[in-house]
Amino acid sequence: MCKLSVNVNKIATIRNARGGNIPNLIEAVKSIEKYGSEGVTIHPRPDERHIRYDDAREINKIYTTEFNIEGYPNKQFLDLVVELKPTQVTLVPDGPDVLTSNAGWDTVAHKTMLTDIVGGLKEKGMRTSIFIDPEEKYFSPAKEIGADRVELYTEAYASGFHTNKQEAIKPYHEVALVCNELGLGINAGHDLDLKNLRYFFLNIPELMEVSIGHALISDALYFGLENVVNMYKKQLQPL
Repeated sequence: MCKLSVNVNKIATIRNARGGNIPNLIEAVKSIEKYGSEGVTIHPRPDERHIRYDDAREINKIYTTEFNIEGYPNKQFLDLVVELKPTQVTLVPDGPDVLTSNAGWDTVAHKTMLTDIVGGLKEKGMRTSIFIDPEEKYFSPAKEIGADRVELYTEAYASGFHTNKQEAIKPYHEVALVCNELGLGINAGHDLDLKNLRYFFLNIPELMEVSIGHALISDALYFGLENVVNMYKKQLQPL
C-alpha cells in the first residue's frame, strides 16, 4: 500500500496573501484527512512565507493520520521537530533563498552531518527520510547514515514524462531496486500529478508514500478537495 500525504503549504500561501484566517488551514487539514488522505506534510521555511511554525504546532494537536515535517535541518527546524515529534522528519537541502526544493542531498559529501542529525532524531523516536536524487551512488551512504527512508526527488521524472515516460522512469526504477536490496523505505515527491502519478506508482517497487501539494491543491480549484483527494488515491491502487 502506498500512502498519500497531502502537502498543505499551498493552502497557507493563499491564506497569507490576504492575512486573516481564510482559508482556515486547520479545518483544511481535518477535511483532507476525513476525505481519505493517509498523511499531512508541511515544509516550513525560515521566512514563514507559507506554513508558519505556529501552524506546525496547531496541526500537531489535531492530526489523526501521519504528520511529516520536511525542511532544511538548521537549528530552528530541528528545535521544532524535537518539540513536536512528528511521525516523520524529511531532511531537504534547500536554503532560505530557495523558492521550492530543487535538488537532493549529496549523501557522500554530507554524510557526517546527516549521520549526526538522523541519529539524534531517531533517538527521539521519529522516522527519518532523506530527500535524494535518483543516482545510485547516494543510496548506500543514505543507509549508512541511518535513514529509515529516502524521498525520491521526482522533478526530472515529471519533466520527462510527456516526452518519453519509459526513459523518465528508468533511473527511478533502478534506484528503487537498490533501496529494496538495502532495506530503505521509498517515498517520493515533487511535481507528481494526476497525469504522471499512476505510471510512477506502477513502476516503483515497494513505494511507500507520495507527498503531493501544489498539483493537488490546484486541482481542487476545479474539482473540489474531496473529489481530488480520492482522485489521487485512485492513482495509487494496485492493478
